[in-house]
Amino acid sequence: MTVVIAAGGTGGHLYPAVALAREFLKRDPSTKILFVGTRRGIESKVLAHEGFELKFITAKPVMGKGLFAVIQGLLSVPVGLWQSLGILRQRRADVVIGVGGYTSPAMLAAAALRGTARVIVEPNAYPGMANKAVAPFAQRIFLAFESAAASFDRQKVRVVGTPVRQEFLVRAGQGEGPPVGASQHLLVFGGSQGAKAINSAMLDGAASLVERLPGLTITHQTGEADYQRVRDTYGRSGVQAEVVPFLYDMPKVLRKADLVVARAGAMTIAELTACGKPAILIPLPTAIYDHQMKNARAMEAAGGAMVLPQADLSGSTLSELVSAILLNRQRLQAMSAKSHEMRRIDAGEVIVRECYALMGVTHDRDRSVGAAGV
Repeated sequence: MTVVIAAGGTGGHLYPAVALAREFLKRDPSTKILFVGTRRGIESKVLAHEGFELKFITAKPVMGKGLFAVIQGLLSVPVGLWQSLGILRQRRADVVIGVGGYTSPAMLAAAALRGTARVIVEPNAYPGMANKAVAPFAQRIFLAFESAAASFDRQKVRVVGTPVRQEFLVRAGQGEGPPVGASQHLLVFGGSQGAKAINSAMLDGAASLVERLPGLTITHQTGEADYQRVRDTYGRSGVQAEVVPFLYDMPKVLRKADLVVARAGAMTIAELTACGKPAILIPLPTAIYDHQMKNARAMEAAGGAMVLPQADLSGSTLSELVSAILLNRQRLQAMSAKSHEMRRIDAGEVIVRECYALMGVTHDRDRSVGAAGV
């Protein structure tokens, strides 16, 4: 069986796709997985590390761009569609999965033209334009949030959560964190490419933060562009911090954290809740449709996070909020429990099972699938 996954651009699109790929391989190690992306995103770096094959097609962004960029994006569509048809024909794909981003429209349209089984995965509380555009071509639409269902044909929709890699579930929620009295650990990251606003606020507030919490240790993912500045500033301040441009082993690092400061992409929310981690969420204010704020408010309403809008972000506000949570162990534990209650750990399994059913496969290596309830 051959599975083609159109995903990339950001970690929020790519990592749910990686989780699905691993779920297919878990069921049948002989499954062939091909990712389709563009040269603009992080997929080359991440998928090489994860060990998956990647092919490129021509696809360019449209939303939030100027007129010339929009025209370029629209002109790239027929080229990308032709390339997608060639990939599906050459690889004899059995199912195509679109996880948003530039490549999904062309691949889903090509799959529809060839009569290949096709599904959409939408991890955000408010769906992106790419997934809404190709929804008519999809046979199933898998959502992380019920709030996104209004944008799609309800008969196609399944609300299943966001697929997360199995590594996040190892010992999740089993008291893996430091014992009472041990030094506490803060994880800071601004998405796959970092976030300069979060980086700057952390640097401005780091000295006062470690005064309040002398034993605090920090892991800080900066993004490639801001790595040198952040590393040098921490070094001059004497704050104990592990500074990295990119975190490949997020499951290991996340399980170690007592508290997380992060953006509010759908994948971040899914991974936080999979590990039962409390968080301070700083939504990206320029996200189209403000979907990160919607994601963040959903986790805050459940009790697992505090939302700090970027307009209110400063070194002092961030250090005060981090300190207030970490110094109140009862509050920290309550937030952790609420985060853990939000988690959905079977999304990948459900999606893969329905993909088998769409392909007309009634069994796989491990279990019966059938089409019941489809």
